[in-house]
Amino acid sequence: MSPANAQIVHSGAACNVKDDNMSERIYTIKEGDTLVLQCIVKGHPRPQVRWTKTAGSASDKFQETSIYNETLRIEGIQRVQGGRYYCKADNGVGVAAIKSIRVDVQYLDIPVLTVHQTISDVRGSYYQEKTVFLRCTVNSNPPARFIWKRGDMLIEQSKDNGVDIYEPLYTQGETKVLKLKNLRPKDFADYTCQVSVRNVCNIKDKSVTFRLTNATSPPMIRLSVNDTVVVDPGQDVRITCEVTAGFPPPTVTWSRYPGPLPLSAQVRGETLILRAVTPADAGFYNCTAVNNVGNPARKNVNLIVRSNNLTFQITPDSNKDSETIQMGRDLKLSCHVDATPQDKVNYTWYKNGAPVFNSDSLILLRSDPDMAPGTSSLEIVDMKFRDLATYSCMASFSGSTVRELRVDVNISQNSVSPPVLSVPPGGQVVSVREGGNAELVCLVVDGKPRPPILWSRTEKDLLMPSGKPTVETPDGRLRLKNVSRDMMGAYRCQTAPYNGLNIKRREAQVQLNVQYPPILDPVFQDVRSRNYQMVTLRCTVLRSNPPRLTDIRWFRNGDFIRMPMPDLKETPELKFKLEPTNNGSYECRVSNTVGTSACTFNVSGESQPYNAEFYFDTPNPVRILKGNNYSYNLQWTQKDPDATDRIIGYWINVRKNKQNLLSKQIDLKGKAPEKGVLMSYTVSDLKIPLSYEVRLAPITTYSTGDYVSRIIQYSEHHVCGFEDERICGFSQDRSDIFDWTRQNHLTQNPKRSANTGPDTDRSGTKEGYYMYIEASRPRTQGDKALLLSPLFNITSSKGPKGRVPYCVSFYYHMKGKHIGTLNVYLRVRSIASVDRAMWTKSGHQGPDWKKAFFDVTPSGPFQIVFEGIRGSGFEGDIAIDDVSITRGECKQQNTVANAGKTGKIFCDFCVEIYLYITKKHTKATFGIRGLVIFIHSEKLQMRQAIPFFKKMYSFDIIFSRNK
Repeated sequence: MSPANAQIVHSGAACNVKDDNMSERIYTIKEGDTLVLQCIVKGHPRPQVRWTKTAGSASDKFQETSIYNETLRIEGIQRVQGGRYYCKADNGVGVAAIKSIRVDVQYLDIPVLTVHQTISDVRGSYYQEKTVFLRCTVNSNPPARFIWKRGDMLIEQSKDNGVDIYEPLYTQGETKVLKLKNLRPKDFADYTCQVSVRNVCNIKDKSVTFRLTNATSPPMIRLSVNDTVVVDPGQDVRITCEVTAGFPPPTVTWSRYPGPLPLSAQVRGETLILRAVTPADAGFYNCTAVNNVGNPARKNVNLIVRSNNLTFQITPDSNKDSETIQMGRDLKLSCHVDATPQDKVNYTWYKNGAPVFNSDSLILLRSDPDMAPGTSSLEIVDMKFRDLATYSCMASFSGSTVRELRVDVNISQNSVSPPVLSVPPGGQVVSVREGGNAELVCLVVDGKPRPPILWSRTEKDLLMPSGKPTVETPDGRLRLKNVSRDMMGAYRCQTAPYNGLNIKRREAQVQLNVQYPPILDPVFQDVRSRNYQMVTLRCTVLRSNPPRLTDIRWFRNGDFIRMPMPDLKETPELKFKLEPTNNGSYECRVSNTVGTSACTFNVSGESQPYNAEFYFDTPNPVRILKGNNYSYNLQWTQKDPDATDRIIGYWINVRKNKQNLLSKQIDLKGKAPEKGVLMSYTVSDLKIPLSYEVRLAPITTYSTGDYVSRIIQYSEHHVCGFEDERICGFSQDRSDIFDWTRQNHLTQNPKRSANTGPDTDRSGTKEGYYMYIEASRPRTQGDKALLLSPLFNITSSKGPKGRVPYCVSFYYHMKGKHIGTLNVYLRVRSIASVDRAMWTKSGHQGPDWKKAFFDVTPSGPFQIVFEGIRGSGFEGDIAIDDVSITRGECKQQNTVANAGKTGKIFCDFCVEIYLYITKKHTKATFGIRGLVIFIHSEKLQMRQAIPFFKKMYSFDIIFSRNK
């Protein structure tokens, strides 16, 4: 014998599988795909496998897999099913083997765009200033990136003084707000919020559009009835929710709390109609009008339906802990109607037909404080033989058409006894085939009066098949139709606490066992291999009830394959050498006592290879070329390259409007594809800003595979958040002393200093990455780390007004008492590369991420260089994130000096001004540095400093030609 050993392997639709810093595997999958985890076990006797899960929704429990099954398969996985999955293998020898894997479900919902308006008076003027907030919210994993558009034009805060884009605090989901300040005529337009998770798991971007006009307004509604409506059973109810204001026209919806709308409910536009209401239809009905402007308009109606459900209870002397009627002890009779409102119910008690009045031996309680609200009780004190009688409780409803209700209770020494609950012999376990009908029986075999039986699931999180927590059966027989496997489990039967003795409830359990044929994987699989190679077909039993298999048979093209009887406790396998004569359809039929299921394999020795699989996470695939052209770095992997004849190359087609622009063979030059290894090809001579369809097909010596296609798009706006290990094509400079480090919250050293460095990336998510310099030992003061951007190959192209400008923006984090310096340089490639200082910051800058941006006008191919310089101590970590290099000028420069145009000048606040000198406008820089205001102009070769004593003065600056 040997102890159990386990290992988790994966298949299915995984986007990525990696190890985190805790040496735990992380399985990334798109919502809706199929999760397949297999627990490979070793040991003798063969271990039993059980899967369990944590870190997910408590209601998303799954049952133990088959005793012989090692595969966990979840079809259409949902976000709440993410979490940590454990595989436990135990064979009773030694300690059980346990392995875990974390499943991360990726998703992106359609964003929700709402509009909010504020109007404020401007004192001293005769106009009103209207500000509009467009709030875009989305739920996603990983965190989404937002893009705002006005019409088809991208909105950039740095290029439009009339807008602000920011993230609000304390909001659910991920939210970006577009603020339109002091509305302008051009602001009345179509606005699109586009969200992206950067194509992870091939999840496409999603967007929502809203048209803003001067008539845009929030919804308003009014109801046709009062807030509370009381009706009798059987009446029809009609409620109209009228929309009185709102543009765009609001959409009206009706809902109910608790529970959904009744099945008989009809919604006709703004009107809700309830036919022949019953007490079950009572509740709060909510009318909601939504047009995504302002807050939704809501109105509620409390519908009260008078009830006719009268119940009684017999309570023996509770002080004596008695369960029977005894002379000389107290007895309480209780009567209750589930009526609303309770204060409209009138109770009257009778003894042998005569009204009962309060006396020393009979005490009437209109509302018994020891019972449910609205319960009337009659207490019999120190019971005598004269008190043995028939007692009647009558309930009437003033002002209602509901008839009077009456219940009679016979009190005698032989008419009241405790109930005895019993499950018939053989009824403790009820087995039924899936799709059939079942009857669970739990009978009151003795006792007077006999109460009804309440059924529920023993698992408190599970509801009954009807969707309710409990089901009442007068005769104790629970009838289930069209039984499914999710109904399987233990059911509890209990005596009801009403219409009988009010004593300790009797209970029992019945187990429902739902039987179904084996569930197999795969249902169908295309298997390709080279001829004369060994092929293994494996048909895995995912679940089966009963778990014991009765037969396993293999067929080829419908003919039975004679072979030794396989071990019914092992995974069915068929191994054979593939030859031209045994190609075809193979079927594995697996049976239990309920039925038979089959795995089908289409096996071929054809030389046609599998399809190529495009890779969508290439960092910065676009390169700008001269002549208004660009190139695209296309990457892909090959599925099962060794399964067929050797792949020698690929056919690539580039098409525009279904017309071939390029058809070429990519020669692999004798190097065969490897499974999981990326291959690349640069598609050149693409026109800015057009998009193209690219088709790719593998080639073998004898055939060509099927084409797969994708769309490649030109994009100038690349924000690098360093989420990919390739860091968007950035690279470390080999001439520096140490390197920048890629990190996120989850990979931080738990012993790091809390007084320096960011806690999360700029977006505030624990999973988001950033780049930083580590100031701890062995770093010393003055050590430098240089990070280089990808090369922008613009040659020396010029626009109609000269060189083409680029806007460089990024976020920086400089927190700590030992912070050194962060410099940003423009490096232009030429005969000798030159670094030109564009921006700098030194010292502690606060605990938050801050944004910086500036313009560059390079004369040729260029890179942006980030230089981090270590300060005087270890509390000097400097970080950067979300670096963007975009064609076009940065319009707003209120945080960063445009030092590239006026020399190496760094100030806390800088603006450009034009000086009117010698009848010409000359550019200069107006800036604030500490306590000094200065004017600087390279062309005039002059600089003037003006003291600034922490106050703002209004003054004119006059330059004479002689100064």
